[in-house]
Amino acid sequence: MTDFREPVAPRRPEPFPVPPRRRSSLLRSGWALLVGIKDVLVLVAMLLFFAALSAVLLVRPSKPPVGEGALLLKLDGPIVEQPSEQSTFASLSGRPAAHEYRLRDLVRAIDKARGDTAVKAIVLDLDQFGGAYPAALDEVGAALARARAAGKPVLAYATAYTDSSYRLAANASEVWINPMGGTLFTGPGGSQPYYKGLIDKLGVTAHVYRVGKYKSYVEPYTRTEASPEAKEEVVALYRVLFDGWQAAIHRARPKAEVAPFLTAPDKVIGATGGDIARADLNAGLVDHLGDRLAFDKRVAQLAPAEGKKAVGTFRTIAYDDYVDIDPLPHGGDAIGVVTVAGDIVDGKAGPGSAGGDTVSKAILDGLATKDLKAIVLRVDSPGGSALASEKIRQALLQAKAQGLPVIVSMGSIAASGGYWVSTAGDAIFAQPNTITGSIGIFAVFPTFENALKKIGVTSDGVRTTPLSGQPDLLGGTTPVADAVFQAGVERGYRDFIGHVADARHLTPARVDEIGQGRVWDGGTARRIGLVDRFGTLDDAIVEAAHRAHLDPKNVHAEYLEKKPSGLALLVQQFARNRDDRDDDAGGDVFARAAVLQRATFARALGDARRLATGASVQARCLECVGLGPVAADPGDAKLMDLLLARLGW
Repeated sequence: MTDFREPVAPRRPEPFPVPPRRRSSLLRSGWALLVGIKDVLVLVAMLLFFAALSAVLLVRPSKPPVGEGALLLKLDGPIVEQPSEQSTFASLSGRPAAHEYRLRDLVRAIDKARGDTAVKAIVLDLDQFGGAYPAALDEVGAALARARAAGKPVLAYATAYTDSSYRLAANASEVWINPMGGTLFTGPGGSQPYYKGLIDKLGVTAHVYRVGKYKSYVEPYTRTEASPEAKEEVVALYRVLFDGWQAAIHRARPKAEVAPFLTAPDKVIGATGGDIARADLNAGLVDHLGDRLAFDKRVAQLAPAEGKKAVGTFRTIAYDDYVDIDPLPHGGDAIGVVTVAGDIVDGKAGPGSAGGDTVSKAILDGLATKDLKAIVLRVDSPGGSALASEKIRQALLQAKAQGLPVIVSMGSIAASGGYWVSTAGDAIFAQPNTITGSIGIFAVFPTFENALKKIGVTSDGVRTTPLSGQPDLLGGTTPVADAVFQAGVERGYRDFIGHVADARHLTPARVDEIGQGRVWDGGTARRIGLVDRFGTLDDAIVEAAHRAHLDPKNVHAEYLEKKPSGLALLVQQFARNRDDRDDDAGGDVFARAAVLQRATFARALGDARRLATGASVQARCLECVGLGPVAADPGDAKLMDLLLARLGW
């Protein structure tokens, strides 16, 4: 037979046969080697990238002098005592940066512009203003009033003005508003969420240990509504702050008829057929109705652009550049300035929060490495961890032990833990509407024994002492544990009372009388002995110089805080270069109201989260919430979005 199959060459035997198991091992080793080489190359590339960034920062040329134009203050964020550090990757990702404006830099820029002939006008863009506490608004408003009194044109624009943005705009020589916008004055106050009903439904037990009849921070976890004492406290504080707001508006614009917008806004606006902007103009609250283009054309008359430019283009002096070309002085003797801003927390924390370890280390390092003649403690905090507050106070006492005067400058808020740290001062400065006091402490611990029973989970165990396993997250607390924890909180309150009594030369009984968690405005605090005098941070530095037997003209403020890294500076510069001033994203009066309420709700949820995960013994102020900046923390906003999504909203 004929075989039509192609002949197959015989297989040659392998000279060195490799067993299948060994072949697989060799493949895995080879793959691991390739992955390792890839990882090394990626690491080298990243190192080269960041090295190049550092080189750019080190060799970047100095900025040219800022030319003539209008100083643009586009306050698209809150005014704070100490801005938080911008996340590097968030900035480089292209997402909008959350801007925060340092109070002292803003005031310094306005005061410099007042006498600077290169600044043809100061322009306030308040469309997306993030708000500030009353004392901070007063400082910036006073600086704007000084510029206006010196003859410098100050022009303000917004689609819709809120209480805080109008507090600044009222000091302008020209107040503009979009015809489709209007003012929305609400005054302090609003709703505070109470979680007692939800806690009961979930079966969670909130164990609360507190001292202070008026210490209401824990009430959302123990009540379904505010206690009479809490409402009494809030009404008294809000009345003082609201009276201060109205007085400030009257000083800035004596002819403006504000009262009808506070007492009967429906009638005032109804008289114009719902045209809020027209009602504002008729009442003298604003000077001009016009959209952004009309406003820009007006500014262009004062600072016209060179060459052929689009209508409404004007020469601009960027705020950040203007601040950078006027650095803080460094001549003469050094007065150390320590900032306690934001929540006081245990351990370390970045700018915008006061970590007990971070702040105390800054003080001790400053005492060891810098020739400081005095310390000024700048406080802008609603409080926080009692342990961290005491750690900061002890570091300040080290300065006093070395013979340095310690002067306290209260900013917008210095309550609870913020007042605890202030007791180390030889003298305390505040503003009339600084929020302070709230002398009282508490602790909250949740347990889930009832919640677990609902799903069939119980707990059991062996105890060798009354405190074995306490506080028990699964089984709840025992009466003995509750008594011990309450005794610890009461001891903390006695310590707080003692610190205040020693510092303010009062009896413990008197401090207890004005304590009990009560919150005071700066004016009342001065009258009852919690504050010595009114003044700004600069006034406190002058007092520190006098007490150190120095000429205030020959000293400088040495800020004892972490300097931004080179990469952080580059990120800031990258964010600055995004020119988004043409985004008219402020929204009308209804949109602004929604933004404010959304931020308030997000912050309330965040406060609940922080309370559940924070230090056990806290010195915080509930009444302070809602009086300051409206911008929500990104984490708070994310938590709110998740909650609303679960609810189907």
